[in-house]
Amino acid sequence: MNTQAVKDFLLQLQELIIERMETLDGKAFRRDSWERPEGGGGISAVIEEGNLLERGGVNFSHVMGDRLPPSASAHRAELAGRSFEAMGVSLVFHPRNPYVPTVHMNVRFFVATKPGEAPVWWFGGGMDLTPYYGFAEDAVHFHSICRNALTPFGEDYYPRFKKWCDEYFYLKHRQEPRGIGGVFFDDFNDQNFDFSFNLMQSVGDHFLPAYVPIVERRKDIAYGERERDFQAYRRGRYVEFNLVFDRGTLFGLQSGGRTESILMSMPPIVKWRYDWKPAAGSPEAALTETFLTGRDWLA
Repeated sequence: MNTQAVKDFLLQLQELIIERMETLDGKAFRRDSWERPEGGGGISAVIEEGNLLERGGVNFSHVMGDRLPPSASAHRAELAGRSFEAMGVSLVFHPRNPYVPTVHMNVRFFVATKPGEAPVWWFGGGMDLTPYYGFAEDAVHFHSICRNALTPFGEDYYPRFKKWCDEYFYLKHRQEPRGIGGVFFDDFNDQNFDFSFNLMQSVGDHFLPAYVPIVERRKDIAYGERERDFQAYRRGRYVEFNLVFDRGTLFGLQSGGRTESILMSMPPIVKWRYDWKPAAGSPEAALTETFLTGRDWLA
């Protein structure tokens, strides 16, 4: 187990993504380093009111503590109470243009330790796409790259992690998916450390090829008040998921992470309406009818 190699990869990935998105946007990210009193810290890189991105962040964190937070041991009860070390890169981009989808990506590594016992380690991560106006070619492209990231490790990983993503990013109280999915995995320690680490790296390395071509196709489409209004309404679903269900948000808050960095995933402009429904046959109605269905885009 080589935790330094994981940290080096994560820092390089953060920098690579920041540089590419700065080139696309034309505005620089603001970077902050922070320290956590209980141990560890991180580097937050945030952009607001950019040319492409209304808000976005690419955060690295490396924290440790005496007791694993409940969100990290909820599915592994035997690990409760162990000391821990956790590191990862997490990003969310909220573009200004409603035709460019919001995107989320996260790759992370955990080690839980207990005196007299071997360390328990695992990787997690994934990426998912949340469009406001759907395009089938974008959905197919995004899922194709997700599949390409995983297929070298085994044919079963993409369908497994695609299903896991659909189930994880599902708003139970709304009975609808947050977006068109992608891949998601957690508690991953298949075969050995190198195999698992390489798979996590591949997911991180495939993020830019999955997202940037979609941005370049959609960023110059003209839009008006109607599209911006619908975008703000749909962003409400994003907020609901992150605050109610997301394990990463809960882990950050429970572990005493930096609140500004944890909540950078929130969109800057959001609207809620009472019992609003789009007009039948409209592009807005097509989002839920055609795209937010958990369908197999590569069938």
